[in-house]
Amino acid sequence: MRKSYRVKKEADFQLVFEQHHSVANKMFIVYTMTREQPTHFRLGISISKKVGLRGHERVWVKRRIRQSVLEFKPKMRSDIDILVIARPAAHDQDMAIIKKNLEHVFKLANVFVDEEAE
Repeated sequence: MRKSYRVKKEADFQLVFEQHHSVANKMFIVYTMTREQPTHFRLGISISKKVGLRGHERVWVKRRIRQSVLEFKPKMRSDIDILVIARPAAHDQDMAIIKKNLEHVFKLANVFVDEEAE
């Protein structure tokens, strides 16, 4: 995923946290915020040490989240910032389960375009 699709700065993270709409399931918490310049969505991912003490375990989860979002990209709204926070239940799950749970929480957060038509 290109860097222009990422929320990287601490100030941007804090802005989404302050003006957020949040939803959650057993594996993820998702914060969303509508933006004025809707060129494309931006994604921020946070994985705490509760998910995995070793760095490679957290990177493993982050890569699977990023790949799932890449597969959802054509269906996603372009006017939002999204923060995904992984819960400890996301550790040691395979790609299909992570993708299924991420899709569920994105539907709850109304991240997909034409969701009411589905």
